[in-house]
Amino acid sequence: MLPLNSFDTCAEVQTLAPGTPVLRRSVAMGEVLHVDTGRVALGLMEGDLLVHQLGVVEGPFWLEATAAVLGLPSAVDGVAETAVTLRRVPLAAFQASLDTLPPSALAVLHDVAQAHRQQTELAVSRLAKDAEARCAEWLLRHAEPAGEAGSMAVMLRQRKRLIAAQLGIAPETLSRVLRHLRERSLISGSGRIVNLVDPGGLRSLAGV
Repeated sequence: MLPLNSFDTCAEVQTLAPGTPVLRRSVAMGEVLHVDTGRVALGLMEGDLLVHQLGVVEGPFWLEATAAVLGLPSAVDGVAETAVTLRRVPLAAFQASLDTLPPSALAVLHDVAQAHRQQTELAVSRLAKDAEARCAEWLLRHAEPAGEAGSMAVMLRQRKRLIAAQLGIAPETLSRVLRHLRERSLISGSGRIVNLVDPGGLRSLAGV
């Protein structure tokens, strides 16, 4: 994406042993990592163990560049699968290099990064959360202002089977989860409009 030699004066090169944590999910990034050589497994960790694996990347590769482009924390954990030679580039230097791109190219890069981030967050949600937590998170993400000041609602513009497929659950499970959320007074309404009665409770359920 960006020429490595442009970071030669500011990048720190490091060698990591197999099993060493490389990325931590939800931790603010102060630097961007480039894997020069070796393999890094990506997924979800418990303690220092990768318990759910989403994939493996092999150098040369910018690691979680999407998060750096968007200025967000990493969406996944990463562990060195082999010995890894890593280049640590300060985030400010990386983002300054992005600013030298033509505006049209930078706009495309941001759009691609946004789409990739959404797909990654969905994959992580399917691994880490149960059906109710996934559904609560989806409702919060798609909520729009409605009616009274501060109230929020979701317009179900897709068929429930398509929403269920996005969440990695069966349509029957989605219907059951929505019924449970209504019974717990977290949401209300029927048909194509879902009112978020208790957004705080949904956030607690979703873990966000």
